[in-house]
Amino acid sequence: MKNIHGRVSADIEGDFVVFLIGMHVNRWYDVRRWGPAFVAMVRMIRELQARPELGLLRADGGWVLGGPGFIQYWRSYEHLEAYARASDSVHLPAWRAFNRRARTSDSVGIWHETYRVTSGNFEVMYNFMPEVGLLAASGAAPLQRGSTSSQRIGDRTQDTAPVEPPN
Repeated sequence: MKNIHGRVSADIEGDFVVFLIGMHVNRWYDVRRWGPAFVAMVRMIRELQARPELGLLRADGGWVLGGPGFIQYWRSYEHLEAYARASDSVHLPAWRAFNRRARTSDSVGIWHETYRVTSGNFEVMYNFMPEVGLLAASGAAPLQRGSTSSQRIGDRTQDTAPVEPPN
């Protein structure tokens, strides 16, 4: 990935949702229990990436809170919930299958956290970074030299950075 040179913020209009989701493998040897959940997570991401009208803006996978997971950015909570409940999606049958398996084994746990973010009530900064996270979901907006987190989120209009930025 090519790095962006200089300090930038995400350029996203309106409200959006941050959705963290993952699994925790309690018994690594029991692949037949956790394997299907892992495969289903990957299939869901592929489905969502192929159908942008479903509302997923970006998904970054990796090790999240102690296991495989994703940080996802959605256009709205309504998009996220509609996908979760859609009978023609990969998610609903996978959810049902997981719950059936979970009744007989605790080899794998799943979790999620959902955050509604209202316009103007977030702050992000990327410096010499590839496009990841909200930046990759939205695009870049240049930051003024010396701008601070508290200024960007609207807490203080007059503020001085305690450390000189590198650029």
